[in-house]
Amino acid sequence: MDKFSSKMKVADLVESNYLLLGVLARVGIDGCFGERTVAELCEQSGLDPDTVILLCEVYSSPDFKPSMEQLRRSHVGDVLRYLHQSHDYYLSQALVGIEESIEWLLAPCPERQQQVVWNFFRGYKTELKNHFGFEEQEVIPYVQDLIIGQHRSGFSIDRFEENHSNIDEKLSDFKNLVMKSLPAECDRRARLSLLYKVFALQEDLQCHTYIEDNILVPMVRLLENPGQARVGVRVDAEPRDETRSELSDREKEILVSVAQGLLNKEIADKHHISINTVITHRKNITRKTGIKTVPGLTVYAILNNLIDINSIE
Repeated sequence: MDKFSSKMKVADLVESNYLLLGVLARVGIDGCFGERTVAELCEQSGLDPDTVILLCEVYSSPDFKPSMEQLRRSHVGDVLRYLHQSHDYYLSQALVGIEESIEWLLAPCPERQQQVVWNFFRGYKTELKNHFGFEEQEVIPYVQDLIIGQHRSGFSIDRFEENHSNIDEKLSDFKNLVMKSLPAECDRRARLSLLYKVFALQEDLQCHTYIEDNILVPMVRLLENPGQARVGVRVDAEPRDETRSELSDREKEILVSVAQGLLNKEIADKHHISINTVITHRKNITRKTGIKTVPGLTVYAILNNLIDINSIE
């Protein structure tokens, strides 16, 4: 059974999950709700109520999976509106707020530490801009053409799905660096402020990605092939092992080699171990640090004085 319905008062909808304020604002429902229902405000804003409810379900129910009937009832144009406004929110509000908190947090840190943290975060910001740029310039115009019956050759939603990268993995690495590797003299209020913002952005991006993969993609497939009903619901990632412990001396050596840009075979040759052993060490390093990406591990190594920044090209 669905958690929400279009007959609900919008105020009651938001009362059940305050995060829906942001979702509603991105589709154009913003301001005073009064006693009006979702259906009434959607009619006023030119929105499809079933689509708005569908988006709200994703943000409020971790186990929610859209049915084919829900997808058929919903309007892909309203999903595009949500995605476009989300891109603007992430870049012009969420990331700006995070940058302000980073500046506050890093104030007491040595210039070297400030530099590596800023370089890592700005690299993530650039990746995010490129990710959204592809969607704004290629995906959204393609779907808009499909809505009016124009099929553009040389592109399909399968191409988007095949190249759809994980946009919150490096953000997760950044979060772990802030929690574990920045010095204790950093202002605790600044650290908490930054962590709240990063956790909130990560959670929002996960919902955003779910909507792209499990609502937009199958809806566009229906537009591309009206007679077919292929719906692919993304399988949740494997649960994370939350067990943490200190890195061993060997793992620190492997981490330094990773930070220096060596490939697995080069690391194996350098330390006179097998490639399988290198892979095992790298898995353990990721498990213990909570950091998955090479740039993230490099910053971790620098902040923990395992390697000098001048040795990194």
